[in-house]
Amino acid sequence: EMAAHTKGKILAVIGDEDTVVGFLLGGVGELNKARKPNYLIVDKNTAVTEIEESFKTFAARDDIAIILINQHIAEQIRFTVDQHTQSIPAVLEIPSKEAPYDPSKDSILNRARGLFNPEDFR
Repeated sequence: EMAAHTKGKILAVIGDEDTVVGFLLGGVGELNKARKPNYLIVDKNTAVTEIEESFKTFAARDDIAIILINQHIAEQIRFTVDQHTQSIPAVLEIPSKEAPYDPSKDSILNRARGLFNPEDFR
C-alpha cells in the first residue's frame, strides 16, 4: 500500500516561481534535518547543472515520496529524468502557466506506454 510506505514522506518541487510558490502556499514546504529545502525555484538564470543536482539530491533523499517538476524544466534535464527508474520517489511532470502539458514528452508516461499493448485499452 502506497500510504504505508509514504507515511512521513514529503513532496519535492522543481519549478518556476509561480509553480513552487503555489505549492508552498499549499503547505508543502519543509526543511529536512540538514535544513535543506524540498524545492528549487528555476528561472532563466538557473544553470542546467543546478537543476540536475537538485533533481538527483531529491531522488536520493529517503524522506521524499514524490518529485513534482514542471515539464518544460524536466525537458532541460530529460536524460537525468529518464534515468530515474525507482518508483519512489515518483516523478510527476506538471504543466506550468507558460508551458502546457505535452504527454508525448512525459518520461514516466512513455515508460508506462511501453509496458502495455494498446490493444489492452480498446
